[in-house]
Amino acid sequence: MSAAVDSHEVKHRGLITVSIMLATIMQVLDTTIANVALPNMVGDLGASQDTINWVLTSYIVAAAIMTPVTGWLSDRIGRRELFLTSVIGFTISSMLCGIAWSLETMVLFRVFQGLFGAAIVPLSQTFLLDINPKERHGQAMAMWGAGIMVGPIVGPTLGGWLTETLNWRYVFFVNLPVGIIAVLGCTAYLPHVAKRLRGFDFFGFAMLSLGVGALQLMLDRGAEVDWFSAVEIWIELGLSITGFWVFIVHLATRHDAFIDPAIFKDRNFVTGLVFIFVIGVILLASLALLPPMLSRLFNHSTITTGLVMAPRGVGTMISMILVGRLVRVVDARILVVTGLSLTSWSLYDMTGFSPQMDDWLIIQSGIIQGLGLGLVFVPLSTIAFATLEPRFRTDAASLFSLVRNLGSSIGISVVTVVLTRNTQVNHSELAASINPFNPNLQGISPGAAAGNPTLLSQMDQLVNQQAAMISYVDDFKLMMIVTLCAIPLALLLRKPKAAAAGGGAPAVHMD
Repeated sequence: MSAAVDSHEVKHRGLITVSIMLATIMQVLDTTIANVALPNMVGDLGASQDTINWVLTSYIVAAAIMTPVTGWLSDRIGRRELFLTSVIGFTISSMLCGIAWSLETMVLFRVFQGLFGAAIVPLSQTFLLDINPKERHGQAMAMWGAGIMVGPIVGPTLGGWLTETLNWRYVFFVNLPVGIIAVLGCTAYLPHVAKRLRGFDFFGFAMLSLGVGALQLMLDRGAEVDWFSAVEIWIELGLSITGFWVFIVHLATRHDAFIDPAIFKDRNFVTGLVFIFVIGVILLASLALLPPMLSRLFNHSTITTGLVMAPRGVGTMISMILVGRLVRVVDARILVVTGLSLTSWSLYDMTGFSPQMDDWLIIQSGIIQGLGLGLVFVPLSTIAFATLEPRFRTDAASLFSLVRNLGSSIGISVVTVVLTRNTQVNHSELAASINPFNPNLQGISPGAAAGNPTLLSQMDQLVNQQAAMISYVDDFKLMMIVTLCAIPLALLLRKPKAAAAGGGAPAVHMD
């Protein structure tokens, strides 16, 4: 027989946390670990440079569509059962990706990987909130946030090392031991949570899936097809706007909508969604910019790039360890403002990057940014759920994860577009000054001014380097402005009352 207990009576909390976090880190790593292996996949899978990107697109779109349905599925089949199914399915799909023999099979297996992996992150957050008493939520979110934020930082480095030393297939095979340990731990210790039967709003799910799926497809494909010069992007934009608009109207007018509108009455949660969107933009947009910058302008190898960026993860880990304890004694809003201020400082430092500098400024700004993002992520994850009723937790965690991923996708697309366009503009402006009539050029390189082809080629390389560096700096400046604009939103957060638990604890059963 099983007995209902509260979070204070949950046994093996440490083992449950380890098992959950192994699964979470495994899933989060896969959002970035495969990126560096794409060039090596081209020949083995019979793909082209244009079509190989579907390996990433298929995973992102599948995960985005399935994330919002996590709450309904967990209520229907059980939170524990869904988590185990997701981890097992994700691990098997990873193995299938590792043995894929063509682009079509790889894309199919990546779709399955995205479908199974979508529920892992929101369910892991929900479980950690459920098994820990209110006073330990800050520490629980610190542990969870460490996995969420360090995973994307470590992913490219680990993927590059596995690809260079072994084979690109080990980028997927590495999930097998982690997945097996996670499944065994979750099977043994994960608590049963009472099911809550509710109808399925298929129309609402279809409209939200259309909006999210079309948006992700547009963001991922835009750079390849030159954005709005392609009919495909206009179609995807139209489908996305239609899906979101119909879903919002449907949400406001139907009493049993796919997501309970009451969840948006909690000001802390809604403000938290805005913040986590900004965090998604900053975290992955920075990670998308730095590796190519270090490779193209500083001629760093994949391993060296990973070593230079590693201190960013160290800063995040230090911040997570400290903030897990600070959040219990310091107003979470103060921590959020401090974290955003540190992040803005790091981005300001990054606007001083130049091709002539050494790696120290990159390491320094990375540590500061890691500290800042850690200070924001944990109190934000804690306070966003502090005043929310426990019955909304799984749906809320799904939305939290979805908005963070959408922020990441939008951030990466925006900074990539700005980088490409600014590089072209900067190159044109700099190249215009390279002519025989420029007295400065006469003084610097008379041979180039005279039209020497070799010297002109060298000068063009310098122009390309400077144009790209200026464009990277412009992107860092843009992200700094976005971060500074987010700081005043902290005033909208409410400090939860000491006794407020947002309702009773959910029904938890232990074997």
